[in-house]
Amino acid sequence: MKVNRRNFLRQTGLIAATPLIANELWSCTPSSKTEEKNTDSTATSSIITEPSVKEFGLQLWTVKEDMAKDPKGVLKSLASYGYKQIESFEGDKGIFWGMTAKEFKTYMDELGMSIVSTHCNPDFTMKKETEDKFKKLVDDAASIGMKYLINPFLGSLKTADEWKKAAEGLNRQGEIASKVGLKSGYHNHHFEFKKFADGTCPEQILLEGTDPKLVDFELDLYWVVKAGEDPEAWLTKYKDRFRLCHVKDYYKEEKMKEIEAKEKQTDPFWPIGGSTIVGTGRIDFAKILSTAKANGMEYYIVEQERFDNTTPLKAVETDAQYMKKLVFA
Repeated sequence: MKVNRRNFLRQTGLIAATPLIANELWSCTPSSKTEEKNTDSTATSSIITEPSVKEFGLQLWTVKEDMAKDPKGVLKSLASYGYKQIESFEGDKGIFWGMTAKEFKTYMDELGMSIVSTHCNPDFTMKKETEDKFKKLVDDAASIGMKYLINPFLGSLKTADEWKKAAEGLNRQGEIASKVGLKSGYHNHHFEFKKFADGTCPEQILLEGTDPKLVDFELDLYWVVKAGEDPEAWLTKYKDRFRLCHVKDYYKEEKMKEIEAKEKQTDPFWPIGGSTIVGTGRIDFAKILSTAKANGMEYYIVEQERFDNTTPLKAVETDAQYMKKLVFA
């Protein structure tokens, strides 16, 4: 089953009918645009051989089509590749893939894995009338020791006031989740870095409008770089706010030019994708993740969305090999 991200978001009510125009990416304080890097200074060192990330996870969106066919079989494969943590998302079978929360945890335990977080319906943030459903999810998540319930997409919001309401919604979610030891969170794409007239941008509004005791953030490194932003600037300015990150690489400039020459942008909201095998693109994970750890990062979650000359499962196996050797700069 071929699943398109925009179609999935539309079908589950996560995106408005009229998209934002995102052909052109904008920058927003506090970042400065980074120079293109030709190599990643990671992964091997003759002096330091101990990997910097002891346990790393995978966002199941990466293998969504395989998961739809055989959830248990795919999870078993992921465990064999070295993934110890899972971040789920709210698809047709729910975040527990047709299992109850306890059944899912039991299977995770058998595999030596844990589910630390999930992406969930953005309506929980913006529509108070969904609170009962959110509370049910909170109870299920708490019952198996999960840490985060994350809003993955607010792309239909257009004004600063709407984003301020979203911050209020995240705080409300955080208050509910905090009663059982969880936190709410938000995951960025590229559009959160578009400036408003006053110089602020959505990511800044959310960070400064939410209570650190209730709400944390997941920094998607691919989308930050895609938007022309410097991840390290955000990590240092908002120390201890980004507790999770998506370790997702971005093709080098030459390869992206080749792709853009061959492919047309079919959706004005989403730029042409350039996600690739972790460690083979332009993002210097050794350097950025070192800064991330120094500023409070706790969870390193692999994600990949494009699979040229490979399959999702083969790709995530290669991604895991990289993560097992990664040494921070």
